[in-house]
Amino acid sequence: MIETVKEHLQKVAQFEATDQEAIEQFRISYAGKKGILNDLFAAFRAVPNEEKKEFGQVLNQLKTAVAEKVESLKATQSSTTTAGVYGDLSRPAFPSALGSQHPLTVVRNRIVAIFSQIGFNISEGPEIEDDWHNFTALNLPEYHPARDMQDTFFIQTDPDILLRTHTSSVQVRYMENNKPPIRTISPGRVFRNEAISARAHCIFHQVEGLYIDKNVSFADLKQTLSYFTQALFGKSKIRLRPSYFPFTEPSAEVDIYWGLETEIDYRITKGTGWLEIMGCGMIDPTVLENCGIDPEEYSGYAFGMGIERIAMLLYQVSDIRMFFENDVRFLQQFKPTL
Repeated sequence: MIETVKEHLQKVAQFEATDQEAIEQFRISYAGKKGILNDLFAAFRAVPNEEKKEFGQVLNQLKTAVAEKVESLKATQSSTTTAGVYGDLSRPAFPSALGSQHPLTVVRNRIVAIFSQIGFNISEGPEIEDDWHNFTALNLPEYHPARDMQDTFFIQTDPDILLRTHTSSVQVRYMENNKPPIRTISPGRVFRNEAISARAHCIFHQVEGLYIDKNVSFADLKQTLSYFTQALFGKSKIRLRPSYFPFTEPSAEVDIYWGLETEIDYRITKGTGWLEIMGCGMIDPTVLENCGIDPEEYSGYAFGMGIERIAMLLYQVSDIRMFFENDVRFLQQFKPTL
């Protein structure tokens, strides 16, 4: 009997098949209700006691060998079938396409890094703001005509609540909660009720800067802006044109000399070589006083720019709407190079 079991062990070891039906027939012949294993286990009862231990060990080996052979053949058969449909699944996969940061995020991070190198920290605030922080504290009391400079989204149920029109509201909150010296930039999303076109959008992003300390002068402001334009654009030639902002006095628009080297330069500068990039000025003493800072002891400057406008200049993008359409063909151009 033991020799019979050993013969079956050899047959099991030598059996090979790739057909599902042949594998199943092999399993039934050994492990089915009327299979060889059942017959051998029935014969086990008639084996003399002195041979039962050895016979039982060999019989269990046969049972295990049959189960392992069936599993092995099924796995091989499944792999062969799958490979026929999908190919070799053990091959290295195609490399996943690298994502990329949004161009506005790239520009924002570059601006933040430039000002961080000269000691500016980052301040943030709510996008849903109240009238005081967005307007009144910034020298724009109710019915002030300058409020018409910004078409505002007001909350219908509460006219005192609105979507912030600039990140200057963050600066107000920062001044209220921090004592000079203050050196901070406030990047963020802002909202204005404007018609969407190639040059304007109702949602856009700003970075505004604020520096307050003793004896801060307009010369300090100009030096900071020269450093910034050199670091970001590689151009430090700037000019400041008188302008008007309710929260700064004096106020100025900042132009950078872009040059007239190419046809694009002529087009974007309208043949002048100069490009407007931001507004700036010395903080109005009334604003300092509204925020609890003594204007007799401290002075400061502020500046602000649109991130979309800077990105359009850096990447020669002609339509601001492209930043918001999530067109993969556009965004793929900003993938990092390896």
